[in-house]
Amino acid sequence: MQSSISLSLSSPSTICRSDSSSAVSNANVHLLNPRSLRFCGLRREAFGLNSSLSTHRIQSLSNATRRPCSNRIVASSAGNGAASKGFDYDLVIIGAGVGGHGAALHAVEKGLKTAIIEGDVVGGTCVNRGCVPSKALLAVSGRMRELQNEHHMKSFGLQVAAAGYDRQGVADHANNLASKIRNNLTNSMKSLGVDILTGFGTVLGPQNVKYGDTVITAKDIIIATGSVPLVPKGIEVDGKTVITSDHALKLEFVPQWIAIVGSGYIGLEFSDVYTALGSEVTFVEALDQLMPGFDPEIGKLAQRVLINPRKIDYHTGVFASKITPAKDGKPVTIELIDAKTKELKDTLEVDAALIATGRAPFTQGLGLENINVQTQRGFVPVDGRMRVIDANGELVPHLYCIGDANGKMMLAHAASAQGISVVEQVTGNDHILNHLSIPAACFTHPEISMVGLTEPQAREKAEKEGFEIGIAKTSFKANTKALAENEGEGLAKLIYRPDSGEILGVHIFGMHAADLIHEASNAIALGTRIQDIKYAVHAHPTLSEVIDELFKAAKVKANTSSPVAEPVAA
Repeated sequence: MQSSISLSLSSPSTICRSDSSSAVSNANVHLLNPRSLRFCGLRREAFGLNSSLSTHRIQSLSNATRRPCSNRIVASSAGNGAASKGFDYDLVIIGAGVGGHGAALHAVEKGLKTAIIEGDVVGGTCVNRGCVPSKALLAVSGRMRELQNEHHMKSFGLQVAAAGYDRQGVADHANNLASKIRNNLTNSMKSLGVDILTGFGTVLGPQNVKYGDTVITAKDIIIATGSVPLVPKGIEVDGKTVITSDHALKLEFVPQWIAIVGSGYIGLEFSDVYTALGSEVTFVEALDQLMPGFDPEIGKLAQRVLINPRKIDYHTGVFASKITPAKDGKPVTIELIDAKTKELKDTLEVDAALIATGRAPFTQGLGLENINVQTQRGFVPVDGRMRVIDANGELVPHLYCIGDANGKMMLAHAASAQGISVVEQVTGNDHILNHLSIPAACFTHPEISMVGLTEPQAREKAEKEGFEIGIAKTSFKANTKALAENEGEGLAKLIYRPDSGEILGVHIFGMHAADLIHEASNAIALGTRIQDIKYAVHAHPTLSEVIDELFKAAKVKANTSSPVAEPVAA
């Protein structure tokens, strides 16, 4: 074991409501799918680069007394015009995370007078405690990993002295990035005319919202309160030696040996960071295999590259039934029980434990009881258009819920896409988001990405609906750009229907997989068939040719394709 770095730790900060970082106590929340990694789909405005009506609508029932809004930031931009007659706002959004931000900006573009209510800080989990700071840490781990790989550097003819790092400097890099993006998000909303209201948002009734002591009315309301780390029963989090991802992103110390409970996206990314910085890692996974939720073939290859050669061991098929923080010179203790028999199987003693078991929706205190809405395992029930459903199965007029709070797909960019879809609906354009077209990525080194169905899911669908599936694969070892980078380890996999050319799923493991997945994602969203996209031209030599070769490798029986546009003279 390497010597651990001993550093003082601050107590976890108090967490507020109306934001995806807020505290939650819901013992009935289930463990979430490993695909629930949070990461951003930030609009370009976030970086300072400004550039059908529901049939269940009813008249406002509010005669509530309105008080002066002293805790609001009123934007002066002309973009946020007058609200519909009888309302303070056309649209009020509760929660200023990535989902709320995306909805607010699109609403202003569509001419809606818009306000966003935030009880903590703008940016939510993604910007402040999720994808943004985690990518900063992963950028460091990627460079450390490369510099520490003597064989890799020598293959380029490079000689590098022993690599080291300054822990505080690494932590500052992550914190500074989060602050920059948070400020840019705030400024983008102000400049476009979104009113930012500070307080805990509560739905009082149809088209009525309260924040602080102020009551306002809105023609439509969106709930976008997000989620918090899920901590199973029996686990005591002290924020120092037993931590969640919120604490880990502060990087207040680098333990000699850390157990990571959960081997989904969050756990994998932190294993990449910690091992690059010198820690030894033990995974504790309740299912019988690591990386559940990934396509099995991709998961098998990823384990061979991301886990087996590194200082990582693992226990599968076990629950961490009890975790006790370190104190009085004693280490963190973890009691492992068999997932099936529930019998005690082992006890681990480690320097720290990271709880990466998923996310829980933050929906308490929203006033849902005022509109007869009952959450399901903490999630707000919605239909395909994100319209909230009450306890009687009826749609609640003018009320929507997006992002982690509805549980459809717990990804930041999915929340933003849902918010934009809702705005389209309230402005008269019926829109249904195709969630199978939304990509996901794990930013390890190399990266993993996916969109659509895994092979087992596709085979199950094919059996039910009576069609065959085809599988095509390409290797990064055949890609010139990957070989030039000495990064030939990787695989791209296409799952499709040979009879029609429909793309069912694409999975990639390799260099910049998170960037490569979007061609497939957009093809699924647009309904593009393989027989059309296989004729697209890709620059050579680029990594995009991995996808080019993947589509060309598919054997489609159908000869039909979309009409070809008239050629344009060069």
